[in-house]
Amino acid sequence: MSIKLLLDKVHVEGIRTYEVYKREGGYRAAEKALKTMSPDAIVEEVKKSGLRGRGGAGFPTGLKWSFLAKPEGIPRHLVCNADESEPGTFKDRYLMEFIPHLLIEGLLIASYALGSNNTYIYIRGEYAWIVDILEQAIQEAKNNGWLGKNILGTGFDCNIYVQRGAGAYICGEETALIESLEGKRGNPRIKPPFPAVQGLWNRPTVVNNVETIAAVVPIINITGEEYAKIGVGRSTGTKLISACGNINKPGVYEIDMTISVEEFIYSDEWCGGIKNGKRLKACIPGGSSVPILPANLLLKTAKGETRYMNYESLNDGGFVSGSMMGSGGFIVLDEDQCIVKHTATLAHFYRHESCGQCSPCREGTSWMDKIFQRLEKGQGKMSDIDLLWHIQYNIDGNTICPLGDAAAWPVAAAIRHFRDEFEWHITHAAEAQTRNFGLAHYADPLPVVQ
Repeated sequence: MSIKLLLDKVHVEGIRTYEVYKREGGYRAAEKALKTMSPDAIVEEVKKSGLRGRGGAGFPTGLKWSFLAKPEGIPRHLVCNADESEPGTFKDRYLMEFIPHLLIEGLLIASYALGSNNTYIYIRGEYAWIVDILEQAIQEAKNNGWLGKNILGTGFDCNIYVQRGAGAYICGEETALIESLEGKRGNPRIKPPFPAVQGLWNRPTVVNNVETIAAVVPIINITGEEYAKIGVGRSTGTKLISACGNINKPGVYEIDMTISVEEFIYSDEWCGGIKNGKRLKACIPGGSSVPILPANLLLKTAKGETRYMNYESLNDGGFVSGSMMGSGGFIVLDEDQCIVKHTATLAHFYRHESCGQCSPCREGTSWMDKIFQRLEKGQGKMSDIDLLWHIQYNIDGNTICPLGDAAAWPVAAAIRHFRDEFEWHITHAAEAQTRNFGLAHYADPLPVVQ
């Protein structure tokens, strides 16, 4: 059984309420942090833990906190990125909906460490019902002395506010989120200056996602050193995975990043295997923006080594033969799925969500979407494959924010690993509209993990 640090108490009846959360050990870490630790000591503890940002980039959290500027007399802010809009990702929603006080406690500790007296949760607009859950939890915490003025007699003041977005995926990018929080259009900012120097209202700001902030609680409880012993290498601690697609047991799972991809897919403890006894064709292991991998490279690296569910192993081979942990959105595709159609869906999504600020992204996502629509209508040409490759190449790395990269990488990986499926889609246009491509990229039967 895997170690559980975040979801250990999630199924306790009534854990959403303050009384039950406190009874189960809640706010113990906050009391320890505020009463016995200095802000700098907390930052150092997070550094020792090796915690990496769980929103997708995987940047070391403690290091990010240490970059926060501390000019005399100028307020600092912590912003929680709850704008979880990556297709295939829903683990932050699970935390906020079922154990909201874990997030509130993490925010309190992080706010104290960073000197943020006014902290904000920027939540995805479609998560309307969760706003009520969070605001109730915030009020409960305030009523019990964990928020407001002079918390626990320490002299530290902290308030947490929830701001609902308007359903824009681009606002998951931290500077676009800050722009939106200020009441402006959610366009990403040119960096530098970085938010740690000039963020919300031009004040020093740290932006972390929900899972990252929640992980601060067990780090303080068990110490950063003990947290770092969980996992492997630079992939320390536990990671929440949103598993979906053609699997028997979709859901949110907490893993310690030492299990193999094969075990995660086929073990009854996790995904429970492929639905209807089908065979694995491919998987997007970290949310819609990361490269898709065919079964042979998903289970093994290009060197023939086992692929594990952690940052380093999934990225082994880079974008040529590897992928990324990303946001943990694990999308499994069986032998009957059409890669061209799935990639077309993603291309349409990124066209719709582009803010239009950068011409490579604004024009390129539109062109890719139009080409995919042509392919899906049976009107594609062989030259379209190279044209798609050329467009994504000119988007990648040429935009202010990573949305352009997120739009380019799925297309590049689909063509790289499934080019013959694109060709079949064009040469068998009529048939391609009525049935899927099948198992061209599946070599050997997969062993089932017992």
